[in-house]
Amino acid sequence: MRGLRFYLLLLLLSSLWAAPTAGAAPGLPRLLLLDSAALATFKVAYQQGQPAVVGPVKALLAEADQALTKAPDPITGKPQLPPSGNKHDYLSQAPYWWADPSKPDGKPYLRKDGLRNPESRDMRDDARLTRVCHEARLLGLAYYFSGKEAYAAHAARQLRVFFLDPATRMNPNLNYGQGIPGTATGRGFGIIETRHLTDIPDALALLHGSRAADNKLTEELRGWFRQFTVWLTTSPIGLQERGSENNHGTYYDLQVVDFARFTGDEALARTTLQTQTLPRIGVQFAPDGAQPLELERTRPWNYTSMNLEGWVKLAVLAQPLGLDLWHYRTSDGRGLEPAVAWFASYLLGQRQFELTDVTPVSNRTLLAIYDRAGPHYPALPVAQVFARYPQEVRTPWSL
Repeated sequence: MRGLRFYLLLLLLSSLWAAPTAGAAPGLPRLLLLDSAALATFKVAYQQGQPAVVGPVKALLAEADQALTKAPDPITGKPQLPPSGNKHDYLSQAPYWWADPSKPDGKPYLRKDGLRNPESRDMRDDARLTRVCHEARLLGLAYYFSGKEAYAAHAARQLRVFFLDPATRMNPNLNYGQGIPGTATGRGFGIIETRHLTDIPDALALLHGSRAADNKLTEELRGWFRQFTVWLTTSPIGLQERGSENNHGTYYDLQVVDFARFTGDEALARTTLQTQTLPRIGVQFAPDGAQPLELERTRPWNYTSMNLEGWVKLAVLAQPLGLDLWHYRTSDGRGLEPAVAWFASYLLGQRQFELTDVTPVSNRTLLAIYDRAGPHYPALPVAQVFARYPQEVRTPWSL
């Protein structure tokens, strides 16, 4: 009987999060990437005091408490001036380009793939943007599990300062992302640095119902995202990135689809998936699931993991639009399923990865992918993989 009550409660919570209800206000925020049913299950288990769930939620809340102590760090806080002379414009330097030691001024810079030039870290707009996105999602999750308004209020403040307040807002463009001294003031490759913006729509959905994150905040942020999406899909730099064949193309599509769904432009989301994303499968994946364009990089394990994460998120976004990216195959068998399965023998220790990364590697992204993709692929050895990594904590927000 207790199991039946739990099941009925889970169904109720899932329906409240995942499906529009009669009379619901138009534009009601909905989770796009996070799994509403999995979150609802986790929340019920947390409220019941189940130890396996209480620990991860307490850790989440502790991290959120630390975020409460941090003041906003707006895009205008940088000491450098972008070429436009406007500190509201995002600015970053290409990380893998280094000064030419044979030139007095080092220009034009030389490429060293996978090796980050410390100069690029001095331009912190990338870190600023990543932080506000991460903390908005973190505080949204903390509010969802605890109901404490302090988390929602701080998230709302951070979002207003970074995206909306006239004195500190970021302009909705990336004209000066990943510039190369002596070569370019900005490039399409910089757009991958805004991939964390996909955390914002889910953060707002998690904050829905709080006093701080009201409809006005959501609508104003939708306005900012509409402007940024227009820039992504019409500017020369945005169109340059759309043409990228490797992970840059994946994350371009992810942003356009996510932002289009957030702002209510389902036609753009569907068209992007059909005309850009599906054709990428034949370019990026081999029939056995390998990713040749990522494997040729100096950080092959990191890049194949990262790229696959983008594909899994695209599959999540496509499903409500009636597009089954999870099971789509080309005529010669290329698709997401063999791409996910390709990693199994490595994760299980049955094969050694033949290539080396120039930086340390981690399995965390792949384990989160296996947790999320497992329900779609019954043959995937998810249980065996996680048995080999017992220290890995599985949560609905890992990916």
